[in-house]
Amino acid sequence: MLKNLSIFLLYFIITFSADDFAQEVDIVPFLKMIEQGKLIEVKEKFIELKSDNPKSSNLIFLEAVLTENGQDAVEIYQSLVDKFPKSSYADASLYRLYSYYFALGLYNTADKNLSRLKKDYPESPYIKMASVNVVKNDTEETTQQTDQANNLPKEENEFNYTVQAGAFTNAANAKVLKKDIENAGMISFTKEKNVAGTTFTIVYIGKFITRKEAEDFLPIANSRFNIAGRVVELNQ
Repeated sequence: MLKNLSIFLLYFIITFSADDFAQEVDIVPFLKMIEQGKLIEVKEKFIELKSDNPKSSNLIFLEAVLTENGQDAVEIYQSLVDKFPKSSYADASLYRLYSYYFALGLYNTADKNLSRLKKDYPESPYIKMASVNVVKNDTEETTQQTDQANNLPKEENEFNYTVQAGAFTNAANAKVLKKDIENAGMISFTKEKNVAGTTFTIVYIGKFITRKEAEDFLPIANSRFNIAGRVVELNQ
């Protein structure tokens, strides 16, 4: 009787483990296909994969990679990290979260994700990749001051867009909004514009390389600061 019970338990463990591992899908070939520009093919295959393997954490990562809307992708990456911290792609998801927030100028949030990456996945190769981009607000400010002192050109040409948060005839109101933005850990700056004899102080949030990055960030800014911002070119 005891022997039969042991055999049953062993069979149960093996069956459960096999079923558990069977839920995971090797997505490396599909990630390579995406790199090759075969996005549509992977999207079509993903539907079938998701249906056959609904519990695969690897497919959650693949879904995030396939998601073109930045905000939606961030939610999927965050879901993977929170629900499947032992996933093979948890550290990669944290790195992508870090990169997203860093690109938006949300350095505090980016640092939190980087800190979690270092703490929970100390052997992750993404830590070294992330360290290349680490820039603190005070470091950035010091660098800008040094460049100006040496009459060096600012490295602004890589950024093309920003979000205009508001235009104020009262400079004090502009300062209040700018401070609120900076307190939230975001980049903010102001410019003065003279329109028909009236001087406006324009408040901006963030600096972005592409228009899509700025547009993805726009609803975050509008919701967070209760504004009706718009995407504009940095050099306008």
